[in-house]
Amino acid sequence: MQYSTLPDFPSDFLWGASTSAYQTEGAWNEDGKGLSVIDIRTDFPEGTCDYTVATDTYHHVEEDVALFAELGLKAYRFSIAWSRVIPDGDGEENRLGIAFYHRLIDELLKYGIEPIITMYHFDLPAALAQKGGWSSRATVDAFERYAKILFREYGAKVKYWLTINEQNMMILHGDALGTAAPGVDNTKKGVYQQNHHMFLAQAKAMIAAHEGFPNIKIGPAPNISPTYPASSKPEDIIVAEDWMAIRNWLYLDLAVRGEYNDLAWAYLRERGWEPEIADGDMEILKAAKPDFVAFNYYNSQTVAAIKEGEAINDGKGDQQIAKGEAGLYKAVTNSHQELTSFGWGIDPLGFRTVMRRIWDRYRLPMILTENGLGEFDQLTEDGKVHDQYRIEYLSKHIEQIQYALADGVQLFGYCPWSAIDLVSTHQGVAKRYGFIYVDRTDSDLRSLKRYRKDSFFWYQELIRGNTLPHA
Repeated sequence: MQYSTLPDFPSDFLWGASTSAYQTEGAWNEDGKGLSVIDIRTDFPEGTCDYTVATDTYHHVEEDVALFAELGLKAYRFSIAWSRVIPDGDGEENRLGIAFYHRLIDELLKYGIEPIITMYHFDLPAALAQKGGWSSRATVDAFERYAKILFREYGAKVKYWLTINEQNMMILHGDALGTAAPGVDNTKKGVYQQNHHMFLAQAKAMIAAHEGFPNIKIGPAPNISPTYPASSKPEDIIVAEDWMAIRNWLYLDLAVRGEYNDLAWAYLRERGWEPEIADGDMEILKAAKPDFVAFNYYNSQTVAAIKEGEAINDGKGDQQIAKGEAGLYKAVTNSHQELTSFGWGIDPLGFRTVMRRIWDRYRLPMILTENGLGEFDQLTEDGKVHDQYRIEYLSKHIEQIQYALADGVQLFGYCPWSAIDLVSTHQGVAKRYGFIYVDRTDSDLRSLKRYRKDSFFWYQELIRGNTLPHA
């Protein structure tokens, strides 16, 4: 639908930006922090670095938050490292780690920036992983305790909370993300049992938040991608609906409605991968009521019906993300989309599609917590980064928010990835997303000095005027 005029952004719209702990903090073994599954990872993609230093935000808190304030951020979405708060995941609290996040939150509040906390962003404590990780129901109890500690410490200061970042990506792409715990049952059946336990942990955290902290608003944060059929063939349309349910609705139906999506459950049952559900589990899931839906959006997926013996994808694009699956679907590159330098499709209209579908399905307020363009940014000799490509990417996606608002969608914030350069999960430091450039490479820490990119000043103008700047 086209509109003659588009609505203004709400005056209280949360223009923000996002990061995660393990991709920015560094200080991987300082001040009592325990090891996470990210810290013990050894299979990094060739040419990339580890996360021991990252972009060293642990030692640049005041400087970085001052830059966020200069940028004009209304909100900052970050994650807390579970193993910095509880080094072994379920033992003694680490007061130095807890104090670090108090310091960060207080610094944000000093500038009037709304903290948005992600409780768990891929970095399970290694000690828990060694005891079975999410395969063990003990990890559910450990997460509930961890959540209650976070609420106790920061609940009076922080209104918005996200439970688990991109649970669906950990389940579908755990090997690529480095989140598949060694020694744990990572067969498909085992992984979907882990998935069930994560749902229980999320539900218990939401229940705990609402029981003891009436000012807290809490919700899930999956990665949502619209699925297009490769053609108008009915077979392709059915496959697109199947994959949309398995990839997306499985995770939001359980978070919001407390029930397994029928198509996704049929998929699990057909393959013998359905999880064991203990007495009382479904009642716990049903009792958890999110206040909003947070979601990450980067691209759409195009799928086709797959024939027996046929290749599961066309070999184009980023096949880590869109793999295809025998007996389910073939991943197809969409010829109507441009690709980023890293092979991801660019689809702003898919963003509008996702917003409309989530709103129509759940009728809960939404916030976008990741959306961005990873590119090979170059720092010039005079300390500039001319990233017009990022400005164009973000402009096209933000314009779709206005269309979605006209459609009736309720979106109360936009926090693109990322506030500052960080270590990308797949391609290291070379793949840069931030509004702020950090002077380091995958092989050389260099100065770690911060530089404002052109996109920094563009986003600053957008936030100041609460509207897209003129081209």
